[in-house]
Amino acid sequence: MDNRPIGVFDSGLGGLTVLKEIMNLIPAESVVYFGDSGRAPYGTKSKETIIKYTFQDIRFLLNQDIKMMVVACNTVSAFSMELIKKQVDIPVIEVIEPGAAAGVRETVNKKLGVIGTTATIQSGAYEKAIARINPDLQVFSKACPLFVPLAEEGKLWWEKEVAVKIAEEYLGSLKNEGVDTLILGCTHYPLLKNTIAKVMGNGVKLVSSAQEVAKAVKNEIVRKNMERDPAIKPVYRYYTSDSVDKFEPLCSIILDRNVHSAEKVDIEKY
Repeated sequence: MDNRPIGVFDSGLGGLTVLKEIMNLIPAESVVYFGDSGRAPYGTKSKETIIKYTFQDIRFLLNQDIKMMVVACNTVSAFSMELIKKQVDIPVIEVIEPGAAAGVRETVNKKLGVIGTTATIQSGAYEKAIARINPDLQVFSKACPLFVPLAEEGKLWWEKEVAVKIAEEYLGSLKNEGVDTLILGCTHYPLLKNTIAKVMGNGVKLVSSAQEVAKAVKNEIVRKNMERDPAIKPVYRYYTSDSVDKFEPLCSIILDRNVHSAEKVDIEKY
């Protein structure tokens, strides 16, 4: 057994969609979550900046004595995983491979759409991951950079008319290509799921990697015999690099539980 917590990080609130699935699937585990909302979005930054931010986030989490790390950010997964695996000596789970696998399973007409941040889409990470599983699929990708700021603004913005208009602008080309499955290649995007579904229509399946990542976390914990003692109540700790007053209510909405103990971190110290 290993009673240390799991560490989860993202550029902001999006990783909470992954955290929620982890909590639901393995409720006995303690978790430390860090959301770097003060520097979000990562997807518009240079590769060098993304890597710098990534390792500051990692150093913070490692300082919390975690047993496993979940990179709940597609942009980080796209640019930093090789470096992370070389420099971090605990198990690390990322989001792109699980999301790609889920998308491949869901498509019927072999036309897959992928949306993500500018950095994630430009990296081609999803296309490569999908090709490793099934090279015969057609993949159509689109960067949607304004989705992350919309998600970070809070629930009132997720289904506003302005969100619908932005989604129509971004997603029109994917609809025209006839994709039957759309991978939400950013953990923020499930927060806009209703708006995205409205624009794409009923015939298109939306795929989030969150559930698949939670399954991967559970499998790794079981495989390495790292389960937490179920007799000990789990502890959840939340940290943000931005306003706690803004983070806590949004965190509570996304997780469907009251969060009142978040702490602000000066991430530049790490």
